[in-house]
Amino acid sequence: AAAGILCYVGAYVFITYDDYDHFFEDVYTLIPAVIIIAVGTLLFIIGLIGCCATIRESRCGLATFVIILLLVFVTEVVVVVLGYIYRAKVEDEVDHSIRKVYNGYNGTNPDAASRAIDYVQRQLRCCGIHNYSDWENTVWFKQTKNNSVPLSCCKATLSNCTGSLTRPMDLYSEGCEALVVKKLQEIMMYVIWAALAFAAIQLLGMLCACIVLCRRSRDPAYELLITGGTYA
Repeated sequence: AAAGILCYVGAYVFITYDDYDHFFEDVYTLIPAVIIIAVGTLLFIIGLIGCCATIRESRCGLATFVIILLLVFVTEVVVVVLGYIYRAKVEDEVDHSIRKVYNGYNGTNPDAASRAIDYVQRQLRCCGIHNYSDWENTVWFKQTKNNSVPLSCCKATLSNCTGSLTRPMDLYSEGCEALVVKKLQEIMMYVIWAALAFAAIQLLGMLCACIVLCRRSRDPAYELLITGGTYA
């Protein structure tokens, strides 16, 4: 179960990142998600080994189980550290790339970057980088010359919004940069908390395995009874 949840968290990060990848150029921030999926897959195999070793009360199997769990535990600690490092870098990364993405917007023939902007503005209910006035400095705005922003800036509750800057009350007032940073930092926090939670579960697993090992080592050794009343 723990392995399945870890893999789900890693997959969720990849799926969500795909919606915001144009605002975030550093693909190395996906390293924690890659590691957590690998750990989840490995943890499933380790769990089966641990169950078999516990049922058989195999000292060798349990010792192997504890050692591997310890290695996975260290790996999850690394995931937590990397998560905090990359979480701190999110704001700089978004600030570096978001202006370039907005300047490349093309409302008539939307490319991947344009679709990403429209998606983010609708999903996060925002407009522009800091506010809707940022659109006035884009190439698309100057080419269209209609004093309007993309329709994705229109509030979802309005059906007759045209994106005109003459009616700013129809537009989302909050900028997208801060909301994108917040969303990406939340995604990274999911990875961090998942790694911490299952690191605690693994500590419990190692403790249980050590208890079984200690109990097994205290069991009295069997002696072979030889005919004639003597022991070997």
